[in-house]
Amino acid sequence: MNLQSGRLFFKIIDLGDIEKLHQMESVPEVNEFNTIKIPEDIEETKQGLQPLFDAVQATPPTSYYWTINSHKNMQFMGMAGMTLSNDKFKLGEIFYKLLPGFWRKGYGTESSKTLIKFGFEELKLHKVEAGVATENHASIKVLEKSGMIREGLRRKILPIRGEWKDNYHYAIVEDDPRDY
Repeated sequence: MNLQSGRLFFKIIDLGDIEKLHQMESVPEVNEFNTIKIPEDIEETKQGLQPLFDAVQATPPTSYYWTINSHKNMQFMGMAGMTLSNDKFKLGEIFYKLLPGFWRKGYGTESSKTLIKFGFEELKLHKVEAGVATENHASIKVLEKSGMIREGLRRKILPIRGEWKDNYHYAIVEDDPRDY
């Protein structure tokens, strides 16, 4: 299921996106706070992303992953996703990543709000969550601007380039005020 917002078009990922995704994953700044390493080649990127391609093809989908593109000219800007929990919990965990040329322009917040809206309105979730490295101040601002509330700290849970890093846990529940 593709999504749209004011400035962005979210296209469900497929193998045809591998070159763009590989280029993005190869930018060290994009993955500074991610647990995955920079891929050595496109084949490594393809192997790493194969579970994502499989998840969006499952019936029903267990996760959703999109490329983020400019609504105006379909320029590739980044990637976003939502992993779903067991139906009993009605929970989705979101993430987004943008190429550095699109940072600090509101696209992260617009992406986050679009995913939250999709989770509540289309998937009828009870709660949407996100994790963020405590040092990732830009993403912390994005999540807070999106209406998410910091619920806690998970100590030394993120293995990032040989170091264990702390992670803040953010969430918004269906009856929280929303601005999307």
